[in-house]
Amino acid sequence: MKRIVELLIFLMITSVFSQDEEAFQRGNSLYNQEKYQEAIDAYKSIIDAGKESASLYYNLGNAHYKLSNIGPSVYYYEKALELAPNDTDIKNNLKFAQNATIDAIDVIPEGVISRTINTFTNTLDFDSWAWFSVFSVIAFVLLFILYYTARTSTKKRIFFIGSWLVLCIGLIGVLFAFRQYNAIKNNQFGVVFAQQTTIKSEPNLRSEEVFELHEGTKIQVLETVNNWKKIKLADGKIGWIPAADVKEL
Repeated sequence: MKRIVELLIFLMITSVFSQDEEAFQRGNSLYNQEKYQEAIDAYKSIIDAGKESASLYYNLGNAHYKLSNIGPSVYYYEKALELAPNDTDIKNNLKFAQNATIDAIDVIPEGVISRTINTFTNTLDFDSWAWFSVFSVIAFVLLFILYYTARTSTKKRIFFIGSWLVLCIGLIGVLFAFRQYNAIKNNQFGVVFAQQTTIKSEPNLRSEEVFELHEGTKIQVLETVNNWKKIKLADGKIGWIPAADVKEL
């Protein structure tokens, strides 16, 4: 009976993956036929089923870009980049979509040290840094065992230095992993979906208008109060936007 249940579960999982793959290929076929909205519907059916992938979000971004839906195209390219941060195709298409936005926002320049640390941190994603640290600890243990079993002083010295060097590298990996985790946890971003929206000084319609934003602009979400979100731009400007006008990543 147990084997029958396991077989049924396996068949159900296989069927779900098969359906998702079929929907993905159907979306690709519709995209190639320039039926972009139908392709979007096919791709979104996979997301509605609880599945996601960099290629799925990338294709959704492409389809929306073809329809001049700048906000959704930027949004899905950003989602794809979260899953594949080093993919050059995603980065290039995201730049094309961002160039189509209206708002020109000056980014506050990073310091050399901060930029260097961020570059190294983003070399791998959070899970990869975690695995890197695990393998470093394993390598440390193996090298330390070799240090104790080595018979010559030269080998002992090499294994001892090597073990602690690997451990230090592993600890650096842990620091990068936590840095990236905290960045993801504490830095919530979103994309403006409204064609044009007015940013207020307080979370109500009676407050002062501070500036305007347009579709496709990426913002940082700092806080949510009722139907308003407090946001921050790359140039440091802060204000409140109606929650309906932005979609969080």
